[in-house]
Amino acid sequence: MWRARSNQGRTTVSCTACGESVPRSEAREYDKEGNRWERHDKEFEHFCKDCFRELCHQPRGDLEATLTEIEAAGLSQAEFLDRYLAAVDPERSTDHHES
Repeated sequence: MWRARSNQGRTTVSCTACGESVPRSEAREYDKEGNRWERHDKEFEHFCKDCFRELCHQPRGDLEATLTEIEAAGLSQAEFLDRYLAAVDPERSTDHHES
């Protein structure tokens, strides 16, 4: 049917988790957006097989989008966590700035 790309087995990629260089044919693709089938204008991260097995494969919803939205330069850890809690569960968020 379809022939494999002739250069796929010779390309190496770095594992995002451990940094090891592995042949592309021995790596697993990871899409932070959660939709690896939509490939247009995307760059994928790669994991070696061992690290890929250790990943949590549960859906994360909009976790990356939420983190990117609340992230800002210069936020303290407490400010970041306050914004995160407010984004995911407004009833449980706390305000450390009130006296």
